[in-house]
Amino acid sequence: MSGFLLVRGARQLLTLRGPSGPRRGGQLRDLGLIQDGALLIRNGVITSVGPSRRVENLTEARSAREIDASGRVVMPGFVDSHTHLVAGPSRLAEYETQLSEAGAPGPAPPGAGSTAAARSWRTLPASRLLLQARRRLETLIRHGTTTVEAKSGAGQEETGELKILRVLAALNERPLDVVATCLAGKAVPVEYLGQPDDYLHWMRTHLLPKIRRRRLARFVDVTCTPGGLGADQARICLEAARALGFRLKIHAEHAEHDGGARTAVELGATSADGLEHATADDVALLAASPTVATLLPANGCGTAQRRPPARALIDEGGAVALATGFNPTASSPGSMQMVMALACSHLGLLPAEALCAATVNGAHAVGLADRVGSLEAGKQADVLILAAPDYREVACHFGGNLVAMTLKRGQVLYQQGEVQWPED
Repeated sequence: MSGFLLVRGARQLLTLRGPSGPRRGGQLRDLGLIQDGALLIRNGVITSVGPSRRVENLTEARSAREIDASGRVVMPGFVDSHTHLVAGPSRLAEYETQLSEAGAPGPAPPGAGSTAAARSWRTLPASRLLLQARRRLETLIRHGTTTVEAKSGAGQEETGELKILRVLAALNERPLDVVATCLAGKAVPVEYLGQPDDYLHWMRTHLLPKIRRRRLARFVDVTCTPGGLGADQARICLEAARALGFRLKIHAEHAEHDGGARTAVELGATSADGLEHATADDVALLAASPTVATLLPANGCGTAQRRPPARALIDEGGAVALATGFNPTASSPGSMQMVMALACSHLGLLPAEALCAATVNGAHAVGLADRVGSLEAGKQADVLILAAPDYREVACHFGGNLVAMTLKRGQVLYQQGEVQWPED
């Protein structure tokens, strides 16, 4: 039996091949589109990409198993570069209370429910967390995500944080690429509430070195929060993380203008995420740097929350990625298609720009652009087949799911089923 897989007949094959770095400016609109395109895959890796006529005539293609993508879009799998995949049980009562009291949900203050939360993380079995996370990954897979970044932070103290990171390690490559990030400053342990310097010392000298020794995270992310870490303390934490060998991320200009964008650029962070309160100076700094601006258009959807300056970032040459901000305890979605639609309708992106930001630039934001994010020979065969003839339909169908098939390393993880009509 042939070890090759041929995906043939795509009405639009979006390769996103291009420069080695993240796409900027006009590059975001170049999808490397091939009309009537095909992919040849072997052992989960793409070996050939091009027009169907050329690829189908390759010797290896003649005995390959086939997937017929006639009349459909074939594109790279989505790279969701900012999620909180393992965050405990949903806080439905808390969410309802926020709606009734304030009219719209907002972030809980640091330490809200800290004692109960810390107790629950100590007693919650890792096996249960793993099962919950697997079910959440299934939702992402059905909507076309094939690579995901996932943060800790909800565990608060050492036991909970290490438990989250061990769960993420168990999920990695089973089946998705799961990039683990240690998030500092989001939920401060009870004993450090109101003592940010002591919390910072514990992070720098104890928790981060232990995580590094056990190789449980690739990135360290810091968020500045009232009562948590301030801007100067966030910088110190990131500098300590960089010295340990972690790559850096930062929640920047998220709840307020906090100087996070400048910190990200000065420390060489891989990404600055959020940016709802970014200024024109922040935009200029990011545009002139290699730091990816990761935008979360679904955060605060339906509320009066400020929107990041997406159009300015693109027009000035910044590297922009899109992510869901998925959080099972809040109202964030698990669909990158919905995020693309919101980016177009609310942030002024064109469909091609949104698609590029949700794939290849997302891959750069998690440090995996050499393997995922585009359909090129030598990269993983992370492929979506859409039940649509034109990629622009994704931006037009808010809340729908156009994914007909999700492949990870050439293996079919999800296939859309047919509706069964009753007989008359």
